[in-house]
Amino acid sequence: MGKYFGTDGFRGEANVILTADHAYKIGRFLGWYYSKKKNGEAKVVIGKDTRRSSYMFEYSLIAGLTASGADAYMLHVTTTPSVAYIARVDDFDCGIMISASHNPYYDNGIKLINSDGEKMDETTISYIEDYLDGKVELFGETWTEIPFATKEKIGRTVDYVSGRNRYIGYLISLGLYSFKGVKVGLDCANGSSWQIAKSVFDALGAKTYVINAQPNGCNINENAGSTHIENLQKFVVENGLDVGFAYDGDADRCLCVDEKGNVVTGDHILYIYGKYMHERGKLVTNTVVTTVMSNFGLYKAFDKAGIDYAKTAVGDKYVYEYMKENGCRIGGEQSGHIIFIKYASTGDGILTSLKLMEVMMAKKMPMSKLYEGLKIYPQLLVNIRVKDKTKAQNDIDVQNAVKEVEQALGDSGRILVRESGTEPLVRVMVEAETHEECEKYVYKVIDVIKEKGHEVSL
Repeated sequence: MGKYFGTDGFRGEANVILTADHAYKIGRFLGWYYSKKKNGEAKVVIGKDTRRSSYMFEYSLIAGLTASGADAYMLHVTTTPSVAYIARVDDFDCGIMISASHNPYYDNGIKLINSDGEKMDETTISYIEDYLDGKVELFGETWTEIPFATKEKIGRTVDYVSGRNRYIGYLISLGLYSFKGVKVGLDCANGSSWQIAKSVFDALGAKTYVINAQPNGCNINENAGSTHIENLQKFVVENGLDVGFAYDGDADRCLCVDEKGNVVTGDHILYIYGKYMHERGKLVTNTVVTTVMSNFGLYKAFDKAGIDYAKTAVGDKYVYEYMKENGCRIGGEQSGHIIFIKYASTGDGILTSLKLMEVMMAKKMPMSKLYEGLKIYPQLLVNIRVKDKTKAQNDIDVQNAVKEVEQALGDSGRILVRESGTEPLVRVMVEAETHEECEKYVYKVIDVIKEKGHEVSL
């Protein structure tokens, strides 16, 4: 991770951490960089979520892009995966999504996407960060400022809502079955999916019930969407629905609720669709890609089903990179970032819900039956604020405590100790057969960290 950009863009409280000036400069750099690389006008596609500050960042980015000679194509309010799709299929130099995903409304973010619909490469991001800091070395020169476009070289804006509509058409085209007669609940988190998801499900014949699709700029993710799944659970049960899907603010995540009101997490989704592909001989490399945070029970279930798995660092970026390098077809995170690489270059919440519907319709089974065979183990994650993350983890007594827990759990659970990527925290996670064991073994390690003086006293 860089000074400004993390694994999922430049994110922070609007006009406190991430300012309109940052957005303008990012636009200035991208417009100049891609125009100079191709020796012609650059084309950049921009989407945004429903946050109040997204308009400010959109206009700031556009001002910077056009001032540097690039044309800015506006998708308006749309999802992150739609920007990735349009950047790829319509030959754009790059794409920009303005969103802080599942964060509260007062945060925002700038996500950069390359011409292949993938997350921007680290080298280009390092150039942007250098420019934000006042000096960048590129094209054989050192630039403290980059030139403005003049006369006919100044860029223009293009209303590109047709691109968003074509993305909706693409999703509809992936529906292999009619959803006629199926009662589906959608929680749009008052975010990016509020105009898109219902259109897709209606077109495929579902009887669609929608909640949290009245964005006002300040209610995105507020007691809504995949981070507050309890609302959809209640809605599905009270209305006798067959299934429900909840998205996050920019709709690159999806969690599900079965007909009984049970939560279907990203791990459940990987199991359901991974097994479905395996049964049909479609699971290329016979491998499902997970992160180290996936539940121990998922691996047990995959072992029983004869399915291999890989584990990456936390972050859909790392899942995608592994999939691309190793030819895997499905991967994702417990949080609901699921990547179907044949159809999309990023996690896509609406696509994920369509794929789950496909399994339901193909097997003629309710959602609750599709994940039978998967036992999710109790899990406890405790964060401890420390003076030095590396010193705390490398402490020999802490390491010995972790080894003791590993030995005690054997093959009936696991412990994972890792650093936070954004805060001075060490995260200790235990999965075991009971909640009591989880608590016992998590605090066995936490107590040693405290005893050795690594904890920050509040």
